[in-house]
Amino acid sequence: MKIRRFFGKDMREALSQVKAELGSDAVIMSNRKVADGIELVAAYDKEPEAKLSVKKPAATKRETAVPSLSEIIGDDGPDSLKALLEKQHGEQSRQASDTSAQSKNAKHANDIAQHLDFSNAFVEESNTESKGGFETKEQHQAASLTSGEHSSSDELTNIKEELASLRSVLQHQVADLMEAKQRRKQPVHHYLTKRLVAMGLSENLASQLINYTPSHYNEREAWIYLLNLLANRINVTGNDILTQKGAVALVGPTGTGKTTTVAKLAARYAQKYGAESVAMITIDTYRIAAFEQLATYGKIIGCTVRKAQSSEELADLLFQLRHKRLILIDTAGFSQRDSRLIKQIKQFDNGQMQPVKKYLVAQANTQYATLERIIAAYEETNLDGCIFTKLDECYSLGEIISAAITHQLPVSYVTDGQKVPEDIKVAEAKSIVSAAAKLYKKYGLNHTSSNDVVNSARAV
Repeated sequence: MKIRRFFGKDMREALSQVKAELGSDAVIMSNRKVADGIELVAAYDKEPEAKLSVKKPAATKRETAVPSLSEIIGDDGPDSLKALLEKQHGEQSRQASDTSAQSKNAKHANDIAQHLDFSNAFVEESNTESKGGFETKEQHQAASLTSGEHSSSDELTNIKEELASLRSVLQHQVADLMEAKQRRKQPVHHYLTKRLVAMGLSENLASQLINYTPSHYNEREAWIYLLNLLANRINVTGNDILTQKGAVALVGPTGTGKTTTVAKLAARYAQKYGAESVAMITIDTYRIAAFEQLATYGKIIGCTVRKAQSSEELADLLFQLRHKRLILIDTAGFSQRDSRLIKQIKQFDNGQMQPVKKYLVAQANTQYATLERIIAAYEETNLDGCIFTKLDECYSLGEIISAAITHQLPVSYVTDGQKVPEDIKVAEAKSIVSAAAKLYKKYGLNHTSSNDVVNSARAV
């Protein structure tokens, strides 16, 4: 099927040209107004047979009248564009029974849609034919452009997703290549990095430590050097709480052992300076029997125990107990994602009470990612140090070491049991690192872990 355009001063003249050159089998595709008249787009299946043309003498002025449409297309032909299209539609309906003709027409329609993008115009003309009107060429072009924009946007999105996926794959492959290169270049360093990570340290901290390790050391020398370097990176405060005066608050998530730790510190302080020199205050109004538990410890130790339900009450109690050498404050335990945590922290910064030092109490067996978020939640409180509890329940200590070094958080005390006041010790960097290495040797090494035979099919 081929497409041709015809121009005329009016519709009759344009139709006359179509009839004269293409015959009655031509299909009108679209029409629109142009500056000089009317433009018709017509389609036909094959070239019309050559018509004999006989030169006629020049017509006189009387013979130059414009012939009518009926004179051009015959007396019985349609005299309007709508009638012409209706006639063509009727002829096509009569040929619907011919299977080969239908296949041919379908093929022609596909050719038009693929090469000339006229399929949308043809469908719209068929829908508006019963209304006696035709959409303009500009409307077809606008619809085509809109559809093209959506298609281009979808294709661009797919391309971006594919590029992002390829980038991730390439980064992974490059990382593997770099790791393989490093393993070949410095096999001892690579092995020691794996050991540090298995001990519980973060990969970032392990890489930093390895970079300072001399390359000529053997495995044993490098491992001892790394442990000493790790111990030097840990900041410890010594026995600061029990050697200083003032008010100290223990903060942290629920279940970390804050109340028991307060009792242990109070008992140690009472042993050193006397029970009348220390007092305990609880602001935990959420946990059942929180005050009763602390009061029981106070009776055993022989020290004063009070309860505050607001920041104003806490300020009043601190003023009343100002003659005490040490005041230990037990706080409520909240999750780092609990909004009440912020409200509790603000109680110490209202400007109405004496300065209060704040120490974070965290379990030593907490995951590294959780420790990161806990410390971040209390960063605005200007922590003076931290106390790690429940070391007796741990299988690795690298997590708390990494958290303390990464956030430059001083370590004050560690606890390893429930006994008051025996199970609390002043934090020592070498002791913490040595305990971490022993736990790794006992539970982390392959030859010390259980190697139970597991059915591979069941594992999958």
